[in-house]
Amino acid sequence: MADKKLTKQSIGVGVAGTGFIGPAHIEGLRRNGIQVLGLAEQSKETAQQKAAELGVPRCYGSLDEMLADPDIDVVHLATPNHLHHPHAKAALLAGKHVVCEKPLAMTTAQSGELVKLAAEKKLVNAVNFNIRMYPLAQQARSMVQSGELGDLFIMQGSYLQDWLLFPTDWNWRLEPGLGGTLRAVGDIGSHWLDLLTFITGLHVEEVYSDFKTFHPIRKKPAKPLETFTGKILTPEDYVDQPISTEDYATIMLHYENGARGVLTVSQVSSGRKNRLFYEINGSKSSLGWDSERPNELWVGHRTAPNQTLMKDPSLLSPEARSVASYPGGHNEGFPDTFKQLYGKVYNYIMAGDFSRTPDFPTFADGHYEMLLCEAIERSAREKTWVKVK
Repeated sequence: MADKKLTKQSIGVGVAGTGFIGPAHIEGLRRNGIQVLGLAEQSKETAQQKAAELGVPRCYGSLDEMLADPDIDVVHLATPNHLHHPHAKAALLAGKHVVCEKPLAMTTAQSGELVKLAAEKKLVNAVNFNIRMYPLAQQARSMVQSGELGDLFIMQGSYLQDWLLFPTDWNWRLEPGLGGTLRAVGDIGSHWLDLLTFITGLHVEEVYSDFKTFHPIRKKPAKPLETFTGKILTPEDYVDQPISTEDYATIMLHYENGARGVLTVSQVSSGRKNRLFYEINGSKSSLGWDSERPNELWVGHRTAPNQTLMKDPSLLSPEARSVASYPGGHNEGFPDTFKQLYGKVYNYIMAGDFSRTPDFPTFADGHYEMLLCEAIERSAREKTWVKVK
């Protein structure tokens, strides 16, 4: 299969998982002119329902059923975290290219195995670190790499949400068996960490982290949420569920070359719906970006007026221009990052030269984030600085 010449018309794409993020994958693919051939879910009935809703021709009652279809060339994994490693491994062994949601796996041993297997099988592999694909993320990278900021001193910022603010807020990510033992950091902090490594090119040498679980007991619905549709829940509809994963984290970061960083992550910050913010301070100038205002890049100066660079292809670097589809003043946002990421992944697949360095996040990037997150979790547990392997 890896040697088969693939085109937009012939490529067969299967998506596993149809929660929040699966349909985002499908939309991003379709905007690249790539049609999704099939959907896999936990049951044939659910797969049939979702395939009808999303206009996908084939449905499968399991991932194995999808992998057995010879017309499927690429698999997108939008399943819960605990399934990423077994699903990605099965897809690679079946000879399929894989695009996987983060985290790549539950442990570094698992993620390392996937990196090795993908290389052995000579199959394209990508991790869905889509935030890299905002035009101004690419612009920031170009400015840092060209030396416009000078030597890098400080990387600071946060990723804040409020969707788990109340003790009655519930999601499978709260259960370590499904989401992993690292929750806020693994779910959203990993995006910030990946983005700053992508922009600066610097890796983290050691970390010190502080965690807090503000709701050590949450109220879990006693039955599946669909059961309560249209109904106001009463205390009898909940069961107490002890929580061991973090609602909040602050992480100090020692980067290579002596740069310093600090990141705060929270899923209980009222009013912050999905805000990734970073500021990079260098010896010449600074950059700042807010994902809730993604078409503006702040540029800070000591001896000249500060600037706000608006997303306008005519003002951007070639790298940033390549992921901007619309002219200045025509805003691009979260769904566009999926389109741009899959544009790169599928151009790479169809070109067929897998010796070329990919211009998108791969399993190796996913494995690095796993190494980093394991060090962060260990630091919080042991209350000490921990070196990243």
